Amino acid sequence: MHYRPLGGTGIEVSAYCLGTMMFGSVGNPDHDDSVRIIHTALDQGINFVDTADMYSDGESEQIVGKALLGRRDDVVLATKVHFQMGEGRNRSGNSRRWILKAVEDSLRRLQTDWIDLYQVHRPDHTTDIEETLSALTDLVHQGKIRAFGCSSFPAEEIVEAQHVSERRGLGRFRTEQPPYSILTRGIEGSVLPVCQRYGMGVLTWSPLAWGFLTGKYRKGQAVDLTSGRAALDPTRFDPSNPVTAAKLEVVERLVELADELGCTLPELAVAFVVAHPAVTSVILGPRTMEQLEASLKGATVALDDAALDRIDEIVPPGTNLYSADGTWSPPALATAALRRRPPADRAVAG
Repeated sequence: MHYRPLGGTGIEVSAYCLGTMMFGSVGNPDHDDSVRIIHTALDQGINFVDTADMYSDGESEQIVGKALLGRRDDVVLATKVHFQMGEGRNRSGNSRRWILKAVEDSLRRLQTDWIDLYQVHRPDHTTDIEETLSALTDLVHQGKIRAFGCSSFPAEEIVEAQHVSERRGLGRFRTEQPPYSILTRGIEGSVLPVCQRYGMGVLTWSPLAWGFLTGKYRKGQAVDLTSGRAALDPTRFDPSNPVTAAKLEVVERLVELADELGCTLPELAVAFVVAHPAVTSVILGPRTMEQLEASLKGATVALDDAALDRIDEIVPPGTNLYSADGTWSPPALATAALRRRPPADRAVAG
């Protein structure tokens, strides 16, 4: 296992990070089995574990807390804040009020006194970024977190946050956690260069592109749209969908390349992500022990320039074959009223 510095923090993390989104009610509800998976990952050299308060409504953090009892000092622990937790108002977002409440809840569920990396899960345009950075800086001073970062922020939001930190003398985002895979290379154009410019660590998620790079979904093969991931969003896996059809065409070419290289498609997919110089660690999100073991086998795969050139021919750099799932959508695009003048102001005088 290789280890890399995490965004100028002085902390060294493994090139593979164990993501725990699938531990709990939304994935693997067996706490004992989930703990065994975490322990196996640690025994294989992974020292970086990522979770979030909203994963299974806090259950993932509880499982991670159980697993790290007696091993906490050897693990770099990351979690996140932003999404709605429980009923009522003011229980989400990036405000000082919610961050200070949410971090205490996470510390309790994780059974720890400190969090190594506390991440803002998504941007929040209802909260001034200075307020968010100020609250996070205070948590560093209090010793409750060691460093903080962001997740799925567009490049311009990262730049703004860095400038505010500098102008106001506040702590700054040390990491970014974006989606990245062979099928979603859009961040290569701006997010990754910006992170390099500011010396930020990068933790990427969804290297298998929502399962399309597992080899399970192939062109010409029937897909059960009522079970597994397909049941969550049948349109995404429907071969008659042009976007899905385009992905399946690319998968066939990638399978051929993987066969030529003597590796599996998932191993090729993970090795591609870890090869980018801006990427610090790739988040693996297994639900079962078998999935973890399959992912760890890819840790020995290294792609040479010829293989990376072939991938560039199949999916050009900076190209997204589909909109990355679960990422943030700017209010200016999501809210029609922000793109339209009031009706009375739309007429242009002759």
